Amino acid sequence: MLWFSYQMRKPEVDMIVVTGATGLIGRQVVEALAAQGNPVRAVTRNPDATMPPGVEVAAPGPAAYQGATALFVNGRAVRDDAAAEVARAVDAGARRIVALSAINVDDDPAYQPSRLQGDRNREAEAAAVGSGVPWVSLRACTFADNTRLAWGPQLQVGDAVRYGYPTFQEAHLDDRDLAEVAVRALLDPELTDRRLVLTGPESLSLEETLDQLGEVLDRPLRYVALSPDDAHAAMVARGLPAEFATALMARYARYDHTPHPVTDDVATVLGRPARTFRQWAADHTALFARN
Repeated sequence: MLWFSYQMRKPEVDMIVVTGATGLIGRQVVEALAAQGNPVRAVTRNPDATMPPGVEVAAPGPAAYQGATALFVNGRAVRDDAAAEVARAVDAGARRIVALSAINVDDDPAYQPSRLQGDRNREAEAAAVGSGVPWVSLRACTFADNTRLAWGPQLQVGDAVRYGYPTFQEAHLDDRDLAEVAVRALLDPELTDRRLVLTGPESLSLEETLDQLGEVLDRPLRYVALSPDDAHAAMVARGLPAEFATALMARYARYDHTPHPVTDDVATVLGRPARTFRQWAADHTALFARN
């Protein structure tokens, strides 16, 4: 759960609808809004989802937007229906839209592997911008949590990570920071009609990232660099779709040796520095514990 507070002039809010409410970001947004006493409706395909007391749970569909005055739209949750879902929310009375987007939203889709996992960041942002009501787009960079997905299984059984492109750089964003910014964007009328580019505070190569993780875990971790073809084959062997691995390798190749852009948008919105990757790792050591 997120624990933070700030003073600001809130708009009059009757019901905030959160799509993707059981996901990594959506759940934290729901919890934080509810903890502050805001009326929240969590939209999920799981009717048995556990939510904080007082939070309404709704299945996707027009009824989810009844009485809505603000909407958090997650492109992975609404998929190709982003424009229609935002239009339904506005027709139901929503007067504020916050879209979860991505820093690479303007790239060619061939370099956007997340699209092959169902993300529709471009569509979600376009729907918010074209909604006719105040909007905010959250252009998030790579989550620090992605290291769990990419490296966790290997580090649970050993101290070596076999992966490609050790010099590729990212400015890992802590998902907690993204969720806090999303809450602020839903509540603060001063954040209006803006594309916020959200990154961590430093650009790290993949090898440097593993070094920091090893220091936090107090383990001698090693980065075993694979060729692009071998890295692709290893991803597919772990069960990832070949198309996803191809797009990810293309992204790595295109930006290899290029420092990731770092912004201060997280700090500007939250009034404190963005969390570092090292901080994220220190709070999530259990994800990499040896079996």
